[in-house]
Amino acid sequence: MPELIVVDHPLVQHKLTLMRRRHTATADFRRLVREVALLLGYEITRDLPLETIAIDTPLEPMQASTLAGKKLCLVSILRAGNGLLDGMLDLVPSARVGHIG
Repeated sequence: MPELIVVDHPLVQHKLTLMRRRHTATADFRRLVREVALLLGYEITRDLPLETIAIDTPLEPMQASTLAGKKLCLVSILRAGNGLLDGMLDLVPSARVGHIG
């Protein structure tokens, strides 16, 4: 069974508080959802596998890390998940996108 991850980062808690305020404007709410998704995405992707590849830098060739395996697929559960999807795509713009609902 998957492990439950509790994200209790101060920035996430602060942004959730701003989102919950009665007088938060719609545009601000959307921006905050995107920012929270970015912070959550950072935690979610923490254990993704890496592989080492050879690259050429402006100075010299080197070995560097890149995400291993197939492309990531982000699946949004409509409609509420769509706001989170944008923040995740900011983090992993090459990810494939799917929708449920």
